[in-house]
Amino acid sequence: MKKTFLKLGSLGLVALPALAAAQSIGGVLGLLSQASDLINRLIPFVIALAVLVFLWGIFKLITAGGDQEKRKEATGYIIWGVIGLFVMVSVWGLVNILVTSVNLNNTAPNAPGLPNPGGYFTTT
Repeated sequence: MKKTFLKLGSLGLVALPALAAAQSIGGVLGLLSQASDLINRLIPFVIALAVLVFLWGIFKLITAGGDQEKRKEATGYIIWGVIGLFVMVSVWGLVNILVTSVNLNNTAPNAPGLPNPGGYFTTT
């Protein structure tokens, strides 16, 4: 029971700055936007992690020498690193193909022209 209160208290102290800011999420669209931002920030770290797994496997393979068990373990790291990189880059490429083929871009359209006293329209 005491450990549960300690965990909840620690979580409360970590969450306190977010509560003090008192910012609203902005509904479902705001929540989805924040989730999208979080995912976009995590993608480079996940790719870097896959590269590190691959490089760790190469390092283990080089240092294994003649030990077949260590070589097998290192080969596993290399294979999973390559598979991870392949899957992430493939999905990224497929998403980009989908976005460009369906013309789903994130650019806002130009604002319409506003009349001015001179009688012609200007764009902002």
